[in-house]
Amino acid sequence: MDEKILHLTKEKMEKTIAAFRNELSKLRTGRASVSILDIVKVDYYGTPTPISQMASVTTPDPRQIVIQPWDIKAIPLIEKAILASELGLTPVNDGKVVRISIPPLTEERRKELTRVIGKMLEEARVSIRNIRRVSIDDLKKSEKDKQLSEDESKVLQKKVQAITDDYIKKIDELAEKKNKELMEV
Repeated sequence: MDEKILHLTKEKMEKTIAAFRNELSKLRTGRASVSILDIVKVDYYGTPTPISQMASVTTPDPRQIVIQPWDIKAIPLIEKAILASELGLTPVNDGKVVRISIPPLTEERRKELTRVIGKMLEEARVSIRNIRRVSIDDLKKSEKDKQLSEDESKVLQKKVQAITDDYIKKIDELAEKKNKELMEV
């Protein structure tokens, strides 16, 4: 029972970290990253299709993304989808591949993105704390139902707090790394 609660706590916190990491990867910094295209869906034969499922996507240098579709006829569709997305990127088509140049970020945009990261960080922290609260409530309920002694419950609550502190630290490190990446020119 006790180890099960700890295991579930870790599992839920891992999911929160994975979701936070995924959200961070969608933020466009001044560097080219294939993951920024994950949100773009191309209307390919009536089906919204991720670009990565219909083309080879590479970053030959830090400021450029190259999309080489397996079906050349899909190039205009890919261009249209990128232009319609909220990424603010302009694709260039040379007949065989689509190139996207990533413009350097302005100081104002960097500050705005730093605020966005801060907001996302706080949401992730709240999520971790909510998981902790539920786990501690479960432990207290088990104690009340006489499944755990008071001492066992206190020890497990301390373990849950230690797990929480560890995951909060991981989230802080991820945000700090993204902020550093953002400030690089």
